[in-house]
Amino acid sequence: MSTGIRSHEPLAEHVGMGQVAIARSPKTLTAVLGSCVGLALYHPRLKLGGLAHVVLPLSNGSSAQPPGKYADTALEFLLRQLGSQGAQARELIAKVAGGACMFASAGPLQIGEENVRVTLRLLQAAGIPISTQDLGGTKGRRITFDLSNGQMIIQSVNQAPLVI
Repeated sequence: MSTGIRSHEPLAEHVGMGQVAIARSPKTLTAVLGSCVGLALYHPRLKLGGLAHVVLPLSNGSSAQPPGKYADTALEFLLRQLGSQGAQARELIAKVAGGACMFASAGPLQIGEENVRVTLRLLQAAGIPISTQDLGGTKGRRITFDLSNGQMIIQSVNQAPLVI
């Protein structure tokens, strides 16, 4: 039965580099990742979650703008925003994707690998379990985080979609 009221708010929200988005079901949050890491936190009972598009591993004390630019400030911001909507850190689960090696050179600093290493370490330190992950490799990914069920759909070129 239609109520006659139309919502003009889109159900899918794109999360750009360095951005963080918080939403509830039935929304989806999307991002396109290369060496960046998509850090998703989800509260199953509230069907509430957030996605950070992490560009670099550590802020080193810099006040990051936007808040998702660094893994440390992104996690802190996600926890604060989700907490303000009733989600406690101990009730959250994490899903992470991305961190590809996008450049052919195998130099000493592979930003994708460092983004992954720091993000996983920060989640462990915060006591947030990582339910699933799709990390590394040499191809970018498009991720869609579905807040109705907590699933993340990962699409890479020439590969079947992966649901984690």
